Order: sequence, then structure tokens, then C-alpha cells
Amino acid sequence: MSTHSLTANRPNNLTPNRMPLIWLGFAIVLVVAPHIFTSSLALSHLTQISTMMVLALSYNVLLGQSGMLSFGHAAFSGLGAFMSVHAMNLASDGSIWLPLPLVPIVGAITGLAVATLIGYVITRTSGVTFAMITLGIGQMVFASALMFPAFFGGEGGVSTNRVYGNYLFDWDFGPQIQVYYLAAAWLFICAMATFFLTRTPLGRLLNGVRDNEERISFIGFDPHLLRYMALMISGLFAGIGGALMAINFEIATDEILSLHESGAVLLFTFIGGTGTFIGPMLGALVGIMLTKFLPDYTAGWQIYLGLVFMLVVVYAPGGISSLLKPGLDVLRQTLAQRQYLSLLRLTLSALLLLVGVITLIELMYHRATGTSDPMPLFGLLLNHQSFVAWAVGAVILLAGMLTIKPAGRALLERLAVDKPEPQGDCNDKHHS
Repeated sequence: MSTHSLTANRPNNLTPNRMPLIWLGFAIVLVVAPHIFTSSLALSHLTQISTMMVLALSYNVLLGQSGMLSFGHAAFSGLGAFMSVHAMNLASDGSIWLPLPLVPIVGAITGLAVATLIGYVITRTSGVTFAMITLGIGQMVFASALMFPAFFGGEGGVSTNRVYGNYLFDWDFGPQIQVYYLAAAWLFICAMATFFLTRTPLGRLLNGVRDNEERISFIGFDPHLLRYMALMISGLFAGIGGALMAINFEIATDEILSLHESGAVLLFTFIGGTGTFIGPMLGALVGIMLTKFLPDYTAGWQIYLGLVFMLVVVYAPGGISSLLKPGLDVLRQTLAQRQYLSLLRLTLSALLLLVGVITLIELMYHRATGTSDPMPLFGLLLNHQSFVAWAVGAVILLAGMLTIKPAGRALLERLAVDKPEPQGDCNDKHHS
């Protein structure tokens, strides 16, 4: 019987020579992004994306690494935000010395302290029991926001001003681009820290608790202690995310402690995928884009977000990140074998399905408003009171539904038929 070591062996596809290039590319993207999207609104969204990425990475330490489903993650990030706001106010009054770039450390200490305080008891269990306990704790913390107005500020919350103290390299962090770079710097630090955590023996042990808790006990480790450590690590990074929220919005309210905030982190992490490191960050990017850009175009943006989540659950349980490599492989083979017609058919089917879904959803929302005005959509004016508009939308949706699977199956079959046989197999057939 062979014994597998729990040391953090490097995957074959991430050699030491490639990793510095990947991290360098990530840093370049963070630096260049605000110079491509230069508007004030875009910079605000980039800052929120960076903050949500930190929160998603912290949540993935629980869900993806350790298999612990939590419904109360906002308790760590929210309390970190409140403590950071109070620390900023004390620093602006001159009571303490705390430059703004170091404020996330206050959030990290707060999140770690809260996780340390409550974690030892709640991590005795796992699975659904742990999820329900975190739900209860999250709701208690949310209720405390109105019960203790001296700290939480009541319904109005606690506000602050991030422009205080001595400037850092002529930066006062008033302009949004400076706040973005502060959030991006902390995102880079948190991403590196959480990534290298997965390469340590502790990271492998957390994976073992997730996959087979009994085996971890059998080889001499305490699953309860490992879950406790995972919760503390997650709380630390969640506190950093909460502090970045406080710096960006310059206010902390009871909303950041709500179940809605915990659900958003869970939703975005799951959409991106918990099985890969990049998944939570990708989910944060997609989630913020859906929740920030769609409301400008449609009142039914929550339906679209729900549909994305349902499609991921049904067709991509590993998240969007699990589709990247297979999708790129199929696209590469399609272009290499020049199966342009099959790709065009699949693309048209997907477009029909998308147009049909959008048309019917928008017709329903426009009808719900009670107005009789025509609805502008795709450059056309559609009358939601006319049967023709509903019929056309239904026909387009049905056409997409009936053709997308056959089109995809046909493309894969053509790729399999036209795929050249390996040279070794040809030699074996020749010799036989």
C-alpha cells in the first residue's frame, strides 16, 4: 500500500518559470485597467470589482478549499468595515496614527478576531448544520446594527472621510483612481496569499477535510482544528474586503451586514467556480457587471442574474471557469479544422436563444408596468399588447432551444471525424 504525501506538490501545468509571468500579467492588467476605462463610473466599478474579488477569494477558502458552506460571511466583512470606519475617524482626529493604505489591516484584525471568537464552537460541525449556524450568527450580527447605535450608527450608519493625514507620494486618495489602485494593491496581495495557501501542506489538509474528513482523522489530524483555521483565514481576508468597502464608499451601514451581502458573495463565488483559483475572481467580475450595468438597461436584471445562476448550476456545476479550457480547445480545433459553417450554426442558435429570452422577459416587465407605450428593443418598437410580439418572441426562443443542442452535437462530431489520428496509432496499424 502506498502512502500519498500531503505536501504541496506543484501541478505540472504551472511550472516555476510560468508562475512569475502569470503574476506579472495579472499586475499589468490591474495597472492598465483604469487607463482603458477612464470614466468616473468605470473607475468606481473597477474598485468594487477589486473589493468583491477579495471577498470572493476569502469565501472560497471556506467553500472551495474546505467544503464549508456559509450564509453569514457578511458578518466578518461588515464588522471589518465598521471597525475600519471608526479607525479612520480616530486617525482623522489625530487620536491614532493610521495612514489610509494601512486601514485594511484593521479590517483584517477585526475579521480574524471575530472568527477566532466564534469559530471554535461553530466549526465542531460541518455540512448543513454549519451553514445554518452561520446563517443564525449572520442574522444576529445584522440585528445588532440597530440594537447598538453607539457603534453601528443606527439606520444611518457611520460615515467617514478618507482624505486625512499626511499625503503619500502626493496622493490624498480623494480621486477615485487613487482609491482603485489602493484596492488593486490589496487585491494583488490577497490573491498571492490565498494562492500560495493552496500550495502549502495546510492547504492540502483543508482539501482533505473537504473530500474525506474520516481519512484526515485516520492519518492523525484533527478536522475540527483544520476547519477552525480555515474560518480564521477566511475571516481575515473578509475583513480586508470590508475595509476596502469602507474606504471606497466612506460609510458603513447595516446593509453590509445583511443576508443579501452574504448571498451575493456566495452567488458570485459559485458562478465563477469553486474548483479553480481564478473562479471566484471571475465570478466577482461577472457578478458586479451584471448587478451594476444591467439595471441601466432593464428593470428585470435580477431575472437575468437568476437565469445565469440556474444555467451554471445545471450545465456547469464547476462554474464559468470550468468552461474556459474546454471552450478554448473546441474553438482552437474548430479554427484549425476550418469548421466555420458548423461554428456559424451554433453561434446563430445561441443568438436566437438569447434574443428570444430577452424579448419575452422585457415584454413581461413592460406589460407589468401597465403602460400602453411601445417598448424599444433591438432598435424596434414592440407592442406588448399585441399577440404578434409575443408570438415572434416565442418562435425565436423555440427555434434557439430546438437547434442549439443539435448544432453543438454536430460541431463536436465533425471535429471528432476530422481529427487526425496520432502518429503512433498509424505506425501500429502499419506494422500489424
